[in-house]
Amino acid sequence: MNLTQNKLRCGILLLSIVFVVAGVYLGEVHTILNKATNICLECIGIG
Repeated sequence: MNLTQNKLRCGILLLSIVFVVAGVYLGEVHTILNKATNICLECIGIG
C-alpha cells in the first residue's frame, strides 16, 4: 500500500510540474499575476 501511495504522489507531482512549465511556456504568468493583483486591490478597496 505504501509503495502505491508513493508512486501516486510522484505521478501527481510530476504532472503538476508539467502543467506549471506548460503555463510558463504559454505566457500565462502575466495573465494570472494581473488577475491576482486586481482581485487583491478590489478586496482592500483600492481598485
